[in-house]
Amino acid sequence: MDMNVFEQWESDIRGYSRLYPTVFKSASNARQVDEAGKSYVDFFAGAGVLNFGHNNERMKKALIEFIQNDGIAHSLDMYTTVKRDFIQAFAQTILEPRKMNYKMQFMGPTGTNAVEAAMKLARKVTGRQTIVAYSHGFHGMTLGALAATANSYFRNAAGVPLNHVLRQPFGCETLCKGCTLGCGVDSVDRLRALYADPSSGLEPPAAFLVEAIQAEGGVHVASKEWLQAVQTLAHDLGALFIIDDIQAGCGRTGNYFSFDEMGLDPDIVNLAKGIGGFGTPLAMNLVRPDHDKHWGPGEHTGTFRGQGFSFVAGAQAMSYFQDDSLMTEVKTKGEYMKEHLDGICAEYSSHAFQVRGKGMMQAIDFGDGALAKDVARRCFESGLLIGACGVGGRVLKLIPPLTIPSSDLNEGLATLSSAIKEALEAT
Repeated sequence: MDMNVFEQWESDIRGYSRLYPTVFKSASNARQVDEAGKSYVDFFAGAGVLNFGHNNERMKKALIEFIQNDGIAHSLDMYTTVKRDFIQAFAQTILEPRKMNYKMQFMGPTGTNAVEAAMKLARKVTGRQTIVAYSHGFHGMTLGALAATANSYFRNAAGVPLNHVLRQPFGCETLCKGCTLGCGVDSVDRLRALYADPSSGLEPPAAFLVEAIQAEGGVHVASKEWLQAVQTLAHDLGALFIIDDIQAGCGRTGNYFSFDEMGLDPDIVNLAKGIGGFGTPLAMNLVRPDHDKHWGPGEHTGTFRGQGFSFVAGAQAMSYFQDDSLMTEVKTKGEYMKEHLDGICAEYSSHAFQVRGKGMMQAIDFGDGALAKDVARRCFESGLLIGACGVGGRVLKLIPPLTIPSSDLNEGLATLSSAIKEALEAT
C-alpha cells in the first residue's frame, strides 16, 4: 500500500491516519477493508457519524435512485423535494410523538456550525454575551464553539483569546477516576447563589450549553437531577438551555435523544453526525419557535445547508425509528458491551479501571493515556478500530454502528480484551 502521496502532499495536521496507518478501500456495515484486503471491525464509526453502518443498504439504494433521477444535490436553503421529505419524516417520527414543537434550522453541515448558530441566537434573544459551558466539554473547533470547548490542546491552537464563556463543573453520574468534576447539584446551587448576589461580579448569561453525555470529554454521563437543575437555573435567569446532542444523539443511547425521558425541555438542541445517515454531512438545530423568530432572513448562512444527499439518507434513517426494534436492540447490545467491560475491570481490579456509558456508547477509563494508546495500537494491529478520548487520551470509547452484527461485536470485544491483556503483560 502506497501512503507516500499522503505524507508528501497532505497537511501534517492529519490525525486519525496516524492512529490507523493503512489505506482503506471499502466498507460495509461495521467493517472496513484496506487495500491489502485486511478486514477491520469498526468500533469508531466515523466518530459517531455512521450510526447505521458503512454503505447502509436502504440509504445506498435511495441515493443511487436520487442521483439517477437528477435530484437536487445542492440548493442553499431553497425548497426541494428531498428537504421536504426529510423535514416531514423527522417531524412525524421524532418530534410529534414526543410533543416537541421546534423549528428546524439548517446551517453549515458540521457540528461546530450548529453550536455556533445556537450561541449566536442565544445572544440575539437575550442581548447578553456569556455562555455557561462545562469542564471536559467538547463543542467544536471554530472560535465560538472552541471557546466553549474545554480541551487545552484544541484551545491552544486558536491563536486568539477565547472569551465570553464561564466554565463550570460537569455533573456526571459517577466521578471518573482521578477527576474533580464537582458532580451533583451542589455546584448548580453555588452558581445560583452567585447570580443572586449583586456583588458577585457575575452578569446573567445568554445560555447554558451542555452535553447530556460528554463523548469526546471521556464519556461522562450527566445525571437527570443535575440536568434538570441546570435547566431550571437557566430559565430562572432568563437564559437559554442548549443541549449539544451531536455525538450522543440519533439513537446512540437506545433513545433518539440522549436526554429522552429526563423531563427536559431545551430551548435549542444541536444535532449533526448521525442525522445525515450515510456519512454525508448535515447539521441541524431544533429551535423553539419563539426564539427562532429573532433570526432575520439569511442572517446566519452556510453554503452547504441544503445538502440533498444527506436529506435523502437522513429520511431513510427515520425508518429505523418507526418502531422500537432498533432501539431495543441498541439497549441490549449496550448492556452486553457494558458487561464485557465490567468483566475486564473485575479481571484487572488492581488497576481500578472504570466503565462509563449509556446504550451503545460505552467506554473504559484506564487512568493512563500511554496504556490506552498502546491498547488502541494493539487493537488496530489485530483488526479493530477504536478511538481514545478524555484527559490525556486515557479513555477508549466504543461506538460501533448501531446495526453491527452480533458476530462482529463479539469479535471486536474479544480483540479488545486480548489487546488489554497483552498491553498489561508488556508493562
